[in-house]
This record gives sequence, structure tokens and C-alpha cells, in this order.
Amino acid sequence: MSNSQEIGCFFDFDGVVVDSVGVKTEAFRVLFEPYGDEILAQVLEHHRLNGGISRIDKIQYSHTHFVGAPLSESELEDWGRRYSKLVVDRVIAAPWIRGAEEFFIEMQGRCRIFVISGTPEDELKRVIEARKMDHYFNEILGSPIRKPDHIRALLAAYQLEPASCLFIGDALTDYHAARKTGLHFLGVQGDVELPDDARMLPDCRGLKQAMSEIFPGFDLGQGGTTE
Repeated sequence: MSNSQEIGCFFDFDGVVVDSVGVKTEAFRVLFEPYGDEILAQVLEHHRLNGGISRIDKIQYSHTHFVGAPLSESELEDWGRRYSKLVVDRVIAAPWIRGAEEFFIEMQGRCRIFVISGTPEDELKRVIEARKMDHYFNEILGSPIRKPDHIRALLAAYQLEPASCLFIGDALTDYHAARKTGLHFLGVQGDVELPDDARMLPDCRGLKQAMSEIFPGFDLGQGGTTE
């Protein structure tokens, strides 16, 4: 590819930038434990297999299909608030995924970097600002807007070509978002097995090398800006 074509990197957050997937799993455990072991096991498996989907969608699905009673809008809002109280401080304190911070430092100003998460956007921004990492990202976007819609909007706003962009994620939701929008996909190994055609890394330490292979001919030391 030409050096004149700007690269865009789209990152999921939990399990890709910070090691916080366990925090979210524990929150579902606390919320659904009163319903007993059988329902709890179903909820946790649904949560595990549907990383990247908003908590509100997962809570409503679990309460409807496993508990057997859909939540009203006000009840769902209450569950969302309870969930948030369980996770925010612990996500702020969670360690980086290995190699992520180093990648952001090295690539600042060399490509566009976005965070797209299933976490509610106001909470996501609060967490990232509290961790003092917001300066690494051109945009920080979360739910309720779904990932493919965020990607399409960013491609248009920043005049990026899908073939010059990469989604880095750990969930099927991320993989499918990349496929639907024409982005390359790179998986960070998590709890879910991704399709065989997904290139995988154990963490973010090999990310720059992988990018040099996905975008041959592009000098990762040139081009792009985070202004």
C-alpha cells in the first residue's frame, strides 16, 4: 500500500487494551448469583460467548431467557447502575494488556487510533480519562451505538479506506464488525475461540510487527496524526 494512505487502528477495550474481562464476569456473577447455580452458569456462558455486546443487552437477554422474566425499562436501568458500581473502580485499576501502552506511545502521531467498546460511552470515557490514557485516542466510542455503525461513521469522518484499517479485538462481535465493514481483523487471545481465518496474538506485544505484514510497504514511522 502507498505511504500516502493513512492507517486507522480500531481497538476494543476490555481484554484488548486493559485486562478487565474478569472484572465484568465477576459483576455478572454477583448480579445473577441469587437465582441459583444453574441460571448463573447459563448467564456466565452467554456473557463469555458474547464479548463486545453491551451489558444492557446481555442483562436483558439473560433475565428474559434464563430467569424467565423480561425486565421493564426502569428495572433494566437499575440493573445497569448496579453493574456499573461493581466494575468502574476495578476497571480503572486493571492492568494494561501487555504491549498495549507501548504500542500507543510508539504509534502516537503515526496512525489514527480509536476505541470502540460495548461499554456505555459515558462510562468508557470516564474510565479512560481516570486512567489518563485519553490522549492516545482520536475517538472514544461506546454503546448504545453498535460497533459497525461507529466504524462506518469514523471511516467517513476521517476519510479512511477500510482496506487501510485494522480492528483489534478479542470477541466474535469484534470479528464480525470488522468483516461487515471491510476492515482487517487481528485477534488478541481471550476466552472465545475465533474463526480459523482470524490472525491471533497472545497480547499486544506483536501488534506493530503484525501491522507491517498486513500493510506491506507502509512505513509505520511515517504518516498520520492524532491532532
